[in-house]
Amino acid sequence: MIDSKIPEGPLAEKWSHYKAKAKLVNPANRKKLNIIVVGTGLAGASCAASLAEQGYNIKSFCFQDSARRAHSVAAQGGVNAAKNYKNDGDSTFRMFYDTIKGGDFRSREANVYRLAECSAQLIDHAVAQGVPFAREYAGYLNNRSFGGVQVSRTFYARGQTGQQLLLGAYQALLRQVSLGKVDLNTRHEMLELVVIDGKAKGIIARNMETGAIERHAADAVVLASGGYGKVYYLSTLAMGCNSSAIWRAHKKGAFMAGVSWIQFHPTSLPQHGENQSKLTLMSESLRNDGRIWVPKTAGDDRNPNTIPEEERDYYLERKYPSFGNLAPRDISSRAAKEQIDAGHGVGPMKNAIYLDFSDAIRAQGKDKIEAKYSNLFAMYEKITGINAYKEPMLISPSAHFTMGGLWVDYELMTTIPGLFALGEANFADHGANRLGANSLLQACVDGYFIAPYTIPNYLSGELNTPKIDTSHPAFDEAEKTVQSQLNRFLSSKGTLSTDYFHKKIGRLLYEKCGLSRSKQKLEKALEEIKTLKASFEKDLLITGDDKLNSELEKAGRIADYIELAELMCHDALQREESCGAHFREEYQTADGEAVRNDTDFCYVSAWEWKGKEQLPELHKEPLVFESVELAVRSYK
Repeated sequence: MIDSKIPEGPLAEKWSHYKAKAKLVNPANRKKLNIIVVGTGLAGASCAASLAEQGYNIKSFCFQDSARRAHSVAAQGGVNAAKNYKNDGDSTFRMFYDTIKGGDFRSREANVYRLAECSAQLIDHAVAQGVPFAREYAGYLNNRSFGGVQVSRTFYARGQTGQQLLLGAYQALLRQVSLGKVDLNTRHEMLELVVIDGKAKGIIARNMETGAIERHAADAVVLASGGYGKVYYLSTLAMGCNSSAIWRAHKKGAFMAGVSWIQFHPTSLPQHGENQSKLTLMSESLRNDGRIWVPKTAGDDRNPNTIPEEERDYYLERKYPSFGNLAPRDISSRAAKEQIDAGHGVGPMKNAIYLDFSDAIRAQGKDKIEAKYSNLFAMYEKITGINAYKEPMLISPSAHFTMGGLWVDYELMTTIPGLFALGEANFADHGANRLGANSLLQACVDGYFIAPYTIPNYLSGELNTPKIDTSHPAFDEAEKTVQSQLNRFLSSKGTLSTDYFHKKIGRLLYEKCGLSRSKQKLEKALEEIKTLKASFEKDLLITGDDKLNSELEKAGRIADYIELAELMCHDALQREESCGAHFREEYQTADGEAVRNDTDFCYVSAWEWKGKEQLPELHKEPLVFESVELAVRSYK
């Protein structure tokens, strides 16, 4: 039985009780303890900076050439906080409930409440760092709404919120680097977790510039390496984003949870050709003022400005009148796909819908819309050549955020003692669907406010354990595993590139384990993945040597993706219900809404790796709701 370690007491007091009783490490002992942090995005940079500030010795790793290139920089729309600046009825409990409901009642109450509770603290922290949040004329911080809520709680810095928050965390990290408390290793990729006596004690990393395999020992390891949405190939994520850090930890004993809960963002730019490697995200904040529609007549090729109002279907406003264009992401994405599949798609490939700002411009004036979204409109015009002030944007759903990840308890520790997972690398806060602007929030809260309490609580028990160095046999074994895989890739004499296999697994997942799934599709997917796995082992071709070699790096990541895809399909097949982003076609109402099964599936699916060619083992963490009632998730 897995133990989530949820503290006793009323929901609103659990985190306070935990902090009051958490074990501490005195300042003299902190300098004796070493912590590895993999990832320098908002979760990783904030955690490394915060722990270094306390006096711990930190080794920080990222595969980018600069810590500030972490993918947190790409988040645009904002960060949520229950500060009720608009006096529109917001509160910590309402934010907690919106998040629980948004995740379709498939997340832990205690973790979600803590997220809402810490949110207000984060905004003050970010302002003190100099994050330039938007302000009203009087100087107060401004807010806007995001999908799945009826209040304005999203703080934003134009369409660059992730970048500005990351710069704040990056500066805090670099301060600790200059003080000698953080050893920052850029262009390094973690390839293996080292486990000794059942505890995480280090990593094997590859220097991506020289090819050197390095050993690094520590008293605790933190994975803040982001999500795995790039498994779909075409996604909003950067090409470098991958799942290898958490997947290698999974194969060493860390459970993966909610693996098939994948969010498709409703406002991405549509695919425009076969040679694309990624899709461009347009902020969800645009749905505050933009209206989504398609022509009522299938195959209508007219210029959108010439289509009369009565011949337009504002389908979100029609189907979900209470929330309209701000319906949650999973619902909005599925609704868009329904329209596209029914022949109402627009654009050159008939794979898009319209996001129209003409009504907002008439009501507010172009200058007001420009003040809110000018950089997004400029980006759109640069990519498409279309002026969205004069003509509706073309948007489409695309793979984006992964609610699943490493299973963690209330302390953000995995099933391997001493191994912690933060931000999108864990499954903890979002259930089966994430509400917009909660991603930046979780990453920051995990790194700034939670890990600095929970990691010392663990380390207090490690002070008297024998120190481990990199000469330990476990490091020998881990390095041999890494080297063996690299040698296998380099000696492969096939004819197919890594991108060939990435595209194949991405297309397979999109069609059979994407916006909708079915028993038949998933069983077929598992058969096809088995075939693809065999092909990858004999048909892969890697050019170059073991030094600077991006193809060699990608080979390891694709091998992990293929195994991960298999687990995603097992997870989706096992969960015989529709919930959040997991939409099983067999479980829906007559009008196409999800049908949840709380009697049989009100639990977190945590999967244990049992070995190559072995079926994974399912462990169930029951979800107990004491402060909210399970209800049909309706936005009508």
